[in-house]
Amino acid sequence: MEQYAVACASGDGIGPEIMGAVQRILAAAKAPLTWRPVELGKAVYEAGQSSGIAPEAWATLRETKVLLKAPLTTPQGGGYKSVNVTLRKSLGLYANVRPCVAYAPFVATKHPNLDLVIIRENEEDLYAGIEHRQTDDVVQCLKLISRPGCEKIVRYAFEYARKNNRSKVTCMTKDNIMKLTDGLFRQVFEEVSLEYLDIQTEHMIIDIGAARIADTPERFDVIVTSNLYGDIISDIAAQVAGSVGLAGSANIGEHGALFEAIHGSAPDIAGQDLANPSGLLQAAVQMLVHLNLPDTATLVHNAWLKTLEEGIHTADIFRPETSKACVGTQAFADAVIARLGQVPTLLPSACYTEALVSDEPTAVAPTLPRPRAHKDLVGVDVFLHWRGTCPEELALRLQKLGAPRLKLALITNRGVKVWPGGLPETFCTDHWRCRFVAKGTKLICHGDVLALLAGIDMASLDFIKTENLYEFDGIPGFALAQGQ
Repeated sequence: MEQYAVACASGDGIGPEIMGAVQRILAAAKAPLTWRPVELGKAVYEAGQSSGIAPEAWATLRETKVLLKAPLTTPQGGGYKSVNVTLRKSLGLYANVRPCVAYAPFVATKHPNLDLVIIRENEEDLYAGIEHRQTDDVVQCLKLISRPGCEKIVRYAFEYARKNNRSKVTCMTKDNIMKLTDGLFRQVFEEVSLEYLDIQTEHMIIDIGAARIADTPERFDVIVTSNLYGDIISDIAAQVAGSVGLAGSANIGEHGALFEAIHGSAPDIAGQDLANPSGLLQAAVQMLVHLNLPDTATLVHNAWLKTLEEGIHTADIFRPETSKACVGTQAFADAVIARLGQVPTLLPSACYTEALVSDEPTAVAPTLPRPRAHKDLVGVDVFLHWRGTCPEELALRLQKLGAPRLKLALITNRGVKVWPGGLPETFCTDHWRCRFVAKGTKLICHGDVLALLAGIDMASLDFIKTENLYEFDGIPGFALAQGQ
C-alpha cells in the first residue's frame, strides 16, 4: 500500500500526550502514514525565532503538503506572532473547515440534533495583523477583505455543501455597519449562490447569527463567514455541541492542508494524563479523508463513536449519570483501539467514500471574471495626531493652508463627525480625520495630495496617515462619517 508522508508537530502543553495517543490509534488502524516531525511553538520562540517556526520546518511542509498539528503556545507579550495564523497565511490555507456535531445522550448538550459545519475564511480580515499605534491614545487594526478571497471561500462552502449532501449555506456578516468590507463579502456570496440553485441560501447579521447558534443551532447546515467571526462562532458551536475538546479542524489550500484540534495547549493539565485526545483525533479523521483514505477514516471514526457510546470518557465530558468509566488520555486511546472494526449502535455511524472527499480546492479556486473599474481620485482623508480639543480651532488652521484644488469637507474623531456641526457631548481623543475633497467638480491628482501634506507640515501639524478617496465607475469607494 502507498505510504503518505505527513508532517507532524507535537505542540506544547498537552500536545505531546494527545499526539502520541492519536498516532497510536492510527498505527493500530494500519493507516499508511510516515510521520515527518517538525518543530513549532514554544521551544522555537524561546530559541529566538519570533515566528515560532523552525526554518527547516518549511522544507518539510512544502514536501509533505500535509501537517497534523497539536496545540501550540504563543508567549504572552509583544513581538510574537501566532504560529497558527502564520502557517495558514504563508501556505495559502484559505479555508478553515470546522464540523460541529452533538453526540447526545452520551455527551451532555441541550441540542441533540446539532450537526453543522462552519467554513471560515482563513487569510484576511483583521487577522491580516496589520496594526499601528498612531497617537498617544489611539491604535488601529486594518480590516482587509478582497474579492478573490471572498470568492474562494464562498465557492468552497458551496462545493463542500454539494459534495457532502448539505442542503443550505448561511452567510454571516456585519454589513449593516461595515458596508464596504462585509458588504463585499455578502455581495460575493449572493453572486456565487446563483451558480448553486440546488442549495438553499440565507444571510444573517453576525450578532443574531451567533445568538441563534447558541440557542437554535439545529436550523443551520453550512455557515460561511469571514475570519474573526468564524473563529468566534466555531467555538460557540463546538461548546454548544458538548465540548470544544471534541472538535477537529481542517485548513485547506491549493498547495497543502493543516489539521488540528480547535482547543488550546492547556498547560495547567499537561503531563497528567488527563487531556481528551478526541479533537486531534477528529482532525486526523479529516486528514485521512483529505488523503483519500476513506476506509481508514471510517474505521477510526466509528471506533471513536463506539467508545463514546459505551460511556468511556475523559474527565472533561464525564458525567456519573451517563458515563461508565472516567479514563485518562492513554486509556481512552486504548479503548478506541480495542473497538476498531466496531460501529456504534445508537449514534449515527460514519461512512466516508471517495465521492465525499471534498477537500480538493482546485475546482473551487477560480474567481469570477470582472472588468476593471474606472478609478478617479476625488479627495483624501488625512489623519492627524493633534492634542487640541476644539475641532473649530483645527478647522480654521486647515482652512488657512490655501490648497488650490482641495477643500476641507469634515473632521471626525474616532469616526464621528465633529466639524462642521458636531455635538458638544462627543468625546474626542488626539486622533483626528480630516477629509479634503476636490473643489467644484474637478478631479485631483497625487500632486495635489502631496501639496496639501506639505502645507500641513508647514503648519506644524503631525499627519500620521492618509487614505486617498476614489470613485470606481462613479461610485464612492469610501464610507461616510458617522453623523455625516
